[in-house]
Amino acid sequence: MLVATSDALPCMPVVIPEPGPSAGEIEALQGMLAQSVRPVMIVGGTRWQTDSARAIEAFAVANNVPVVAAFRFHDIIDNHCPAYAGDAGVGMNSYMKQLLRDADLIIAVNIRFGEATTDGYALFDAPRMTAQLIHSHASDDEIGKIYTADLPLHAGPNRMAAALAGLSAGQPDGRADWYDAARVAYLQSLLPPAQPGDVDMGVITAHIQAQLPDDAIITHGAGNFAIWANKFMQFGRDQRLLGPQSGSMGFGVPAALAAKAHDSSRFVLCFAGDGDFQMNGTELGTALQAGLHPVILILNNSSYGTIRMHQEREYPARVSGTEIVNPDYVALAGAYGFHGERVTRTDDFAAAYARALAAPAGAIIEIVIDTEAIAPRSTISDLRAAAG
Repeated sequence: MLVATSDALPCMPVVIPEPGPSAGEIEALQGMLAQSVRPVMIVGGTRWQTDSARAIEAFAVANNVPVVAAFRFHDIIDNHCPAYAGDAGVGMNSYMKQLLRDADLIIAVNIRFGEATTDGYALFDAPRMTAQLIHSHASDDEIGKIYTADLPLHAGPNRMAAALAGLSAGQPDGRADWYDAARVAYLQSLLPPAQPGDVDMGVITAHIQAQLPDDAIITHGAGNFAIWANKFMQFGRDQRLLGPQSGSMGFGVPAALAAKAHDSSRFVLCFAGDGDFQMNGTELGTALQAGLHPVILILNNSSYGTIRMHQEREYPARVSGTEIVNPDYVALAGAYGFHGERVTRTDDFAAAYARALAAPAGAIIEIVIDTEAIAPRSTISDLRAAAG
């Protein structure tokens, strides 16, 4: 069938209808929310439309409901919205765990209760949470799959958002304080501690944030380096995050190329680790072939950092198979027609980044990080001390 002709008719586009909640179900939701002092809404999943995200924001602000992003769905809700309270995902911040544990009502919109969003299924009792649960999803297979919902709603995200638009419920005393405290805790979480070594990624990440265009696209692969994009950056209404749900290393580079292929006018920035980059770094050949020009940051700590972190937790000082001897990334960038930079001090990054942004054919910036800085809020010394 590689060369034979066929008289088969072309397929037509498949339109999947989106289910929606009934008026009675929304009335029940309104009644449950009116009784809640500590509600939390968790949003995630796909097929969101822009107007739907804005409707969720307006509903949350009007009703003093903190909104949490499910694992790597940071960009659905404008992170600058006063209702946004952060993300529930891998490396979950302690304030987020407490927020979800203390909630008396969880409104889960289009999310799957997976391992990452539930902190390894440790946050909530199963099959019934202590909090009341309202769970809506486009697929009825997801509702009740892990946790039994007090109000199950077979509804897609856009019809659910439309039903919530303009909805207002009474607010018990204490709700406003709960709402404000969630936002304050989130804003405080954006401030990382000083990092060991000559390069401080906290300072660099803040510089990047300040320079990002309003419609920038951020991509990343899998590893501790991704925490910088996931925990210390904010995504505005038109900014997007493309990250792997399954922990697949090497996702960031091809995701960046796909984003550029989709819309070459938008700025695309990829966060990669050294081990992560080498999983799919040869996709730069695709970039050269197709004229795709993202900016790629390689956070080089000469280590498979996440694996090393787990080694240090379980087998302190017994390092095995996680050290990496890296190539010359500046030379590699040049071989593929990219501009290349190597940064070894925090103060050198701003100028290198400016040159990268000005490069017409894309750029790679290798950022040399001390292996001691194994994660933004943890060092190898910390891990060894904790292990005794």
